[in-house]
Amino acid sequence: MEKVTLAAKARAERGRKVNAGRKEGLVPAVVYGNKVDSTSLWVTAIDVKRLIKKSGESTIIELVIDTKDKRNVLIQDIQKDALMGQYTHIDFFQVNMDEKIENEVELVFIGESKAMKEMGGILVKNIDKLLVKCLPADLPSHIDVDISAIDAFETHLTVKDLKISSKIELSIDPDTVIALVAPQRSEEDLAGLEEKVEADVTKIAGMVKEEAVTEEKKDKKDKK
Repeated sequence: MEKVTLAAKARAERGRKVNAGRKEGLVPAVVYGNKVDSTSLWVTAIDVKRLIKKSGESTIIELVIDTKDKRNVLIQDIQKDALMGQYTHIDFFQVNMDEKIENEVELVFIGESKAMKEMGGILVKNIDKLLVKCLPADLPSHIDVDISAIDAFETHLTVKDLKISSKIELSIDPDTVIALVAPQRSEEDLAGLEEKVEADVTKIAGMVKEEAVTEEKKDKKDKK
């Protein structure tokens, strides 16, 4: 497991008082866990951004509070400002390194598919994260999905095709499709789909009847 550290400071501010800290580039946070008292914190926004960019959100972090209190944590939740995209609050969950945890791990698609490059297909991702169970030290920051194995439209990548450590448990069906490459639809296909949709609309229960009633009301109005 890659060692990742993040500095934090104990926080006494609550409510609207945290806005002053946000203006200084700080993010209010909290750390909690099983049989652990919650602690309010400040973390630096730029440090969090660098950490996530380098290691992702599903990695064990050594949170160092006030330079001395070290805790192993996972990012449990990140709240962002809807307009600016800035972090507004972060929840950290303290883990016991001797107990297995469940956490979602991001799938990273790598490689080059022959079905895409030579046949002009489009990559279809059925899953972008997997729920895994393992000891915190064995938790991967991501799982690679090599799409170079997809050399035809009939080839599907499934969960059992992934290269995952035996220390990691998965609850999902191993035959679940993760990704495939589908052929692009021609303009004729798309036009046919549009025609089919328009035709199907008229078959909806009540649609024809409603149009008839509308015409009947219009005729009565014109006679008046």
